[in-house]
Amino acid sequence: MAKQWQPDERIQTYTLLHRICTHIHQTLSYQLREAPGVQTAEQTLASGTGSCRDFAVLFMAAARHLGIASRFVSGYLHAPPSANNLGATHAWAEVYLPGAGWKGFDPTIGKIAGTDHFAVAVARLPESVPPIAGSFVGAPGSRLDVGVWVTMC
Repeated sequence: MAKQWQPDERIQTYTLLHRICTHIHQTLSYQLREAPGVQTAEQTLASGTGSCRDFAVLFMAAARHLGIASRFVSGYLHAPPSANNLGATHAWAEVYLPGAGWKGFDPTIGKIAGTDHFAVAVARLPESVPPIAGSFVGAPGSRLDVGVWVTMC
């Protein structure tokens, strides 16, 4: 995928990365996926769908193909509750740009990470950022509801 974004004319690295981020958002379908693990970039491209973590891995693969260091970020995105936003964790990617440092790109929404992104963990590989896990023990018929609300203060 990254090869198609290497035009003959000169282009700023930041602009190129933003185009790749936007392209992922516009051409692939987001799929809420509760199953553990992350798809490979190849699986995401082949299926045409993925979760936020799958899109982040695809973006990271494209950046690394271009020789740009990248890392996986897990955290939260401040957004109004909707059918696609039930208050779950969110993932995006960051790339290292000399002189600018680590800059975030969120291919799930097709935008540069900003003040609505709250990083909790970063790592070179998504497997190094395990999801939150737990268990609940209760009487038969008991129920546990969990929600996450991100608010700006």
